[in-house]
Amino acid sequence: MVRKSFLSYNKTIWGPLELVEKLYPEAEEIGASVRDLPGLKTPLGRARAWLRLALMQKKMADYLRCLIIQRDLLSEFYEYHALMMEEEGAVIVGLLVGLNVIDANLCVKGEDLDSQVGVIDFSMYLKNEEDIGNKERNVQIAAILDQKNYVEELNRQLNSTVSSLHSRVDSLEKSNTKLIEELAIAKNNIIKLQEENHQLRSENKLILMKTQQHLEVTKVDVETELQTYKHSRQGLDEMYNEARRQLRDESQLRQDVENELAVQVSMKHEIELAMKLLEKDIHEKQDTLIGLRQQLEEVKAINIETYQKLQGSEDGLKEKNEIIARLEEKTSKITAAMRQLEQSDNDLLTQTRTIAMSLVKCASSDTQDQYKLVKDISF
Repeated sequence: MVRKSFLSYNKTIWGPLELVEKLYPEAEEIGASVRDLPGLKTPLGRARAWLRLALMQKKMADYLRCLIIQRDLLSEFYEYHALMMEEEGAVIVGLLVGLNVIDANLCVKGEDLDSQVGVIDFSMYLKNEEDIGNKERNVQIAAILDQKNYVEELNRQLNSTVSSLHSRVDSLEKSNTKLIEELAIAKNNIIKLQEENHQLRSENKLILMKTQQHLEVTKVDVETELQTYKHSRQGLDEMYNEARRQLRDESQLRQDVENELAVQVSMKHEIELAMKLLEKDIHEKQDTLIGLRQQLEEVKAINIETYQKLQGSEDGLKEKNEIIARLEEKTSKITAAMRQLEQSDNDLLTQTRTIAMSLVKCASSDTQDQYKLVKDISF
């Protein structure tokens, strides 16, 4: 009967355990934790630390099950007649599921896992009434619990890190896909631009040829025009001198017109001043005429009152007749004064019209606005 061995003679247990990381993604955290532990120098020490962490996670059966399934990979580490390559390996992995009911609190940090342990002392894990109050045992249990809390916290942090890395990988994949699409679009655009560039170059060559032909024709025309210009230069100089002379005459004429316009503007100002004085005199006479009319109204009222009294009293008839005569005489004087004022107003208006007509005669055709203003004032 061939004796079955667990490992090949030239392999260590750390080899297949390290392979679990590639088969089971959640095992990457244990592998990273084991590699980060200080003081582990041998593959055997790393394997022991890995097994302790797997027991504390209660996933040793799951890890080994995914390893048993991949027999082609295990053939690199085990002989064909090894226990892990036989059916008994699957049975052993099934039995390891029972370890999940045990809350394992194993010390990983600070232990000498590299050295070979001949005898395992389980006395510290056995309950004994004599050493219940042993402080050293309590300290060791506290250290184991601290180690468990440390491992759980480390496991939680590693889980969060893996989740963030997965999300980042997804985002990077999406960005990569988007960049690939944009790259394809950019390549298509580059191809189109190259085609357009080629077409534009062809058109540019054609335009250049046409331009050269046109330049040759234009050059001949320019030479002909240059000859014509040289022949007609003398006539142009004479025309230029004639134009300068006409410009000088026009400038002198314009200066005369501007001087005449300045004179007419000054005359306009004088007319406006005279009109203001006439308006002031007319307003004063109108005020005097209004006062005389008020006096006439008062006299008429007195006359009516006197006439009424005359009818009521025959004894004062003579005296009242004298009063009436005096009032009528005063009324006639006031009427004469009013007529004299009206005659004076008419004389002023006549003088104003005469001045305006004289200005109208002096106004030229370039001062139409002044002529219209004077005409409106006169009439």
